[in-house]
Amino acid sequence: MWWDERVSARFRRNLQPTLTYWSVFFSFGLCIAFLGPTLLDLRCQTQSSLSQITWVFFSQQFCLLLGSCLGGVFKRTLAQSLFALFASSLAISLVFAIIPLCHNVVVLAVVMAVAGLAMGCIDTISNMQLVKIYQKDSAVFLQALHFFVGFGALLSPLIADPFLSDTNCILSNSTANASSNLPHIRKSLVPHHPGNLSHYDLPMKGMVVTRVSYAFWIMALINLPVPIAVFFLLYKERMVPCFNSSSHPLLSADELAMETQPAEKDDLPAAVQRPHAAGGHDDLFSCCQSKNFRGASYTYFAVHITGALVLFMTDGIVGEYSGFIYSYAVEEPLSVVHKVAGYLPSLFWGFITLGRLISIPVSYRMKPATMVFINVVGVLITFLLLLIFSYSVVFLFVGTASLGLFLSSTFPSMLAYTEDILQYKGCATTVLVTGAGIGEMVLQLLVGSIIHDQGSYSFLVCGMIFGGLAFTFYAFLLFFHRMYPKPSSDMDDASPDKPAVMDDTGQYQR
Repeated sequence: MWWDERVSARFRRNLQPTLTYWSVFFSFGLCIAFLGPTLLDLRCQTQSSLSQITWVFFSQQFCLLLGSCLGGVFKRTLAQSLFALFASSLAISLVFAIIPLCHNVVVLAVVMAVAGLAMGCIDTISNMQLVKIYQKDSAVFLQALHFFVGFGALLSPLIADPFLSDTNCILSNSTANASSNLPHIRKSLVPHHPGNLSHYDLPMKGMVVTRVSYAFWIMALINLPVPIAVFFLLYKERMVPCFNSSSHPLLSADELAMETQPAEKDDLPAAVQRPHAAGGHDDLFSCCQSKNFRGASYTYFAVHITGALVLFMTDGIVGEYSGFIYSYAVEEPLSVVHKVAGYLPSLFWGFITLGRLISIPVSYRMKPATMVFINVVGVLITFLLLLIFSYSVVFLFVGTASLGLFLSSTFPSMLAYTEDILQYKGCATTVLVTGAGIGEMVLQLLVGSIIHDQGSYSFLVCGMIFGGLAFTFYAFLLFFHRMYPKPSSDMDDASPDKPAVMDDTGQYQR
């Protein structure tokens, strides 16, 4: 095996929870990518306008962000975290099953809001759990976690494709005129940005003819084993109510791995050893309470902020590039044929997934800080070359693949690096997940507005600026890492880096 026996032994001891968290992230990927390809058929199903149905994107993304902020609420015990994951993964299956029954755009938006909340909880809790189980070895397992979200995101459009309407799915007198433009409209749709598509005459009244319901029911069945896997983990940990004897600490499975730690850590009192890795990781609002900041150095805040800003930019680039690369390619000066340009988003997401798969063994040999540096420099150079060769269709495809590779491992590497700086006792997971979610939503809105006002060439200029800012924020993070105080055995009682203590109920408290 390409990793050492210590990591292999820890993985074997935590095999079931690790596989469960990976499968839950597959649910996340399955849910995050289906809306774009199916949006026009859902417009027909709800008999709504193009501008109305694109706001369903906003409903999902905003509640995903809200769920990410609130996900840390469920961290206090392992039981809370697993019940939240069970409810979230089950909710995603139910959402897939209910969507075909939504014939009103407002009802559909509410259902997608529920899906967004579930996805946000999954995003925060799964990352948090793996970091707490594997700590300094978490980089490899985080890369695998994010490979599964990419795999799910690739699979859901493939499932939906055979059931998408080739012609307008609302039959009316104007159907013939609109049908020829349908593939172009489908690939140009991005969240709440119909852009220049408003001049297309898509009928809102008539007989609805769509088979997209079958795609959602298939995805509901594919996702169903995921909540079942979480339930089996709950059962194994004796947390199903009829078998529950007591609350389990968050790292109960990881305590066995403590045997492999250096001897001086084994000399610490047991009450300190267990919670040491579980400190922090509250929800975003709990992290912002003033009692958590007493005695904290400025570098404590700076590491959180600069780490979140790096992911704000890089995840924002993922969102805006995947959303607008098709529209950029079909406009002047490239004027790529619509069918050929349609492969660009798939190429981008395909190389993100491939990059995450490659990063699993690479992350074991390479430090997270080095991987993030390579990623942000690679993104910056790729955008520079895309600007230089902006008239080359071939290089647009090469650059899209390159950008996917460099962006693929940025989030898990950044999370592992930031948690390592903070000794797994800050609020890094919650803050970074929230920052990435905000960036993906805000930068997509910003770039859409700029392209609408300044033209398609500004798409690459924006990417270059965002890449430059990501590199700048990462340079600041390296500086604050050097300034951050080294771990000390004598920690102030009021410090946010003080280990949590465990009360009689088995719950961790600061």
